[in-house]
Amino acid sequence: MISRPKEELRLDHKIIGDMVEGGSMVLDMGCGDGDLLEYLAEKKDVAGSGVEISEDAIYRCVEKGLSVSHGDIDSGLTEYPDKLFDYIIFNQTMQQVHKPKEAILEALRIGKKVIIGFPNFCYIRARFQIFFGGHVPITRSLPYSWYDTPNFHSLATKDFSMFCKREGITVEKSVFLSGNGIVKFLPNLFALNAIFQISKK
Repeated sequence: MISRPKEELRLDHKIIGDMVEGGSMVLDMGCGDGDLLEYLAEKKDVAGSGVEISEDAIYRCVEKGLSVSHGDIDSGLTEYPDKLFDYIIFNQTMQQVHKPKEAILEALRIGKKVIIGFPNFCYIRARFQIFFGGHVPITRSLPYSWYDTPNFHSLATKDFSMFCKREGITVEKSVFLSGNGIVKFLPNLFALNAIFQISKK
């Protein structure tokens, strides 16, 4: 594979790459065009495969030499045995899953670690748009109108942390992003996106 210039790499891909250990077995749920899988193969020499529902996206993955199967995130995990993968990745897809709790618990069953990246629906500009504008917010991480959004669930960094605590899930790492930087102060307010690495014994 041909490495892309570093300046073209997305920040969330870099962060996830830092979380994944070299030579790991990785399953990317909702892998899209395979850019993240391709990056992990180049950077960390992972044995990666993906699950994607869009046939056009699958064709683009195949063109990159990636192993991707056609499937739905909500039902694409039940066929795998326990702890088969080192990492299961949901990057910018969890908010589009019909049954996110079930999907997360299944991912924790078949993966030793799970990495979940999602847009923060409680980002400060989103709050302003709701409070002052009286309409569903549109931000860089949530660029859709109410009538064409693929998102089924509104998720914030605080919501996810509370969910993990309630379900006995260990948060091993968390990184919060805004634009091209990392947010360390009040992430539920100032982060556009969040990335969590979780596990469960």
